Amino acid sequence: MWPAVEPIVVEVRRGAVVEARHRVHAVMVDASGEIVRAAGDPDLVWFLRSSAKPIQALPLTRARDDLDDRDLAIASASHIAEPVHLEAVRSLLAKAPAGEDELECGGGILHNCSGKHAGMLALCRTQGWPSEGYRLPGHPCQQAMLAAVVEACEAEPVATAIDGCGVVTFAYPLHVMARGFARFERLPGGDRVAAAMRRYPELIRGAGAPDTRLMQLRPRWVAKGGAEGLLCAADGQGMGVTLKVEDGAGRATGPALAAFLEGPEELATSELRNSRGEAVGEIIVEL
Repeated sequence: MWPAVEPIVVEVRRGAVVEARHRVHAVMVDASGEIVRAAGDPDLVWFLRSSAKPIQALPLTRARDDLDDRDLAIASASHIAEPVHLEAVRSLLAKAPAGEDELECGGGILHNCSGKHAGMLALCRTQGWPSEGYRLPGHPCQQAMLAAVVEACEAEPVATAIDGCGVVTFAYPLHVMARGFARFERLPGGDRVAAAMRRYPELIRGAGAPDTRLMQLRPRWVAKGGAEGLLCAADGQGMGVTLKVEDGAGRATGPALAAFLEGPEELATSELRNSRGEAVGEIIVEL
């Protein structure tokens, strides 16, 4: 049992008044999965959500040696639909080959998971699987996703459910998620996925996002955020990290990450802005 340590508390300050507080659980594990550091409860179970995408790209990487770094980065991404993101998705669809009308993420190519879905279609084409229903739990594509996550985490998920984009998502304790992220680069094909993320961090999310910024500021690292205030990262040398904002507020992940990792300082404070773009406060770890 890991000794009890209080969660990280991130405050939202508007002017001189603290307007909200977010509790953040965080854990770091080594290459063997042993807990090195924790804040809050590393045994809490949450869903991996989009933080699983780099691991879910492993079956695609193993099946397709014709894909380049941009293809693998966008397949691992939760993009913000800027032209550079949409161009990358369309390129991956063309290589699949598949049409935009085959995407089952809802919202088409503009959906932030369209790169992952394009990658799943490319996998289906290569393996000879039908593309219709590739998002469903019983489809071979989703069975391949499950197998990759189990391989990385070295454990079956506590539970599965349907993610926001219609595919399967997997529930694990935080420390097991961290182990999976620490391990995936050393698995077959994982080095290609990690190299793609490091080369194109701006494709993984976009300007200002904590995962993109961490990879830009610490080029050895890989990081991937997920819905409801989740972020997984690895330092490229065997250490894995998971952070989860208890109330799901993603705005707390950057400051909490900087506090837990003792940097980068550039993530330690986020400006709170109003609809006019004016700075009206800050988001920062409680002193």
